[in-house]
Amino acid sequence: MVIAVLAALVLSVATPAQARKVYRCVRDGTVSLSTAPEPGSRCKAREIDDNAATLPNLWGRSGAVSGTLYQREQDGKIVYGTRKLPGSVKVLAFTVPAPPGEPAHVGLGEVGPAQIDRYPKQFRAAARATGVDEAWLRAIAHAESGFDANAVSSKGAQGVMQLMPATSREYGVVDPFSSAQSIDAGARHLRVLTRRYHDDLTLVAAAYNAGIGAVTRYGGVPPYAETQAYVAKVQVLHERYRTALGPKKPIAARPASAAVP
Repeated sequence: MVIAVLAALVLSVATPAQARKVYRCVRDGTVSLSTAPEPGSRCKAREIDDNAATLPNLWGRSGAVSGTLYQREQDGKIVYGTRKLPGSVKVLAFTVPAPPGEPAHVGLGEVGPAQIDRYPKQFRAAARATGVDEAWLRAIAHAESGFDANAVSSKGAQGVMQLMPATSREYGVVDPFSSAQSIDAGARHLRVLTRRYHDDLTLVAAAYNAGIGAVTRYGGVPPYAETQAYVAKVQVLHERYRTALGPKKPIAARPASAAVP
């Protein structure tokens, strides 16, 4: 999509042509596209044929694109690109389908009322064992599978927490369709992500959905439509489960008489 936008913009004030020039620029291991070479980046020009049946993949192996197009002035000309450089102004934001092979998904569960009667012992035990907020754990399970222990997604994820087989093996899951094993492994995975992202639950949800690699590649929530819809869904569900479960009970203080002198 962004290549088509850039191709249209690059000659929007020029005479019609059969090919348009787009620059693929690399800086600090990240790729951006621009209608002019970016200062401080290594850029290569590519000619985009107006009549081509398909647009070339200028992004690399993933085929994914950034989610924001910026406008800036450079050498007295208006330039468009996907990297936010000094003086840039946001033109538009967009989402794109996750490229083939990416784990990003919208989840099998639908937003609805909290269902605190589903696997209460398993969720309570997993939350206590890992320190993961039970409301957050339930929100993820609700979004992922709708609490269906036998759920299998088109991406190959399995069980209540919709763990990919490789993730299940990493956490020692023997039966991915066991609600107890799935919830326990899902909670441990969420604990790892929560520590990695310093309690930023938006990034935790994005990484659970699209993978750590995608979050690292984009420096935040990937621009995939599936992931952005998933994150929004989980955030709504989290609030509903927090309300349904009520406030956390504070840890009782030790009686003064039992204090060690």
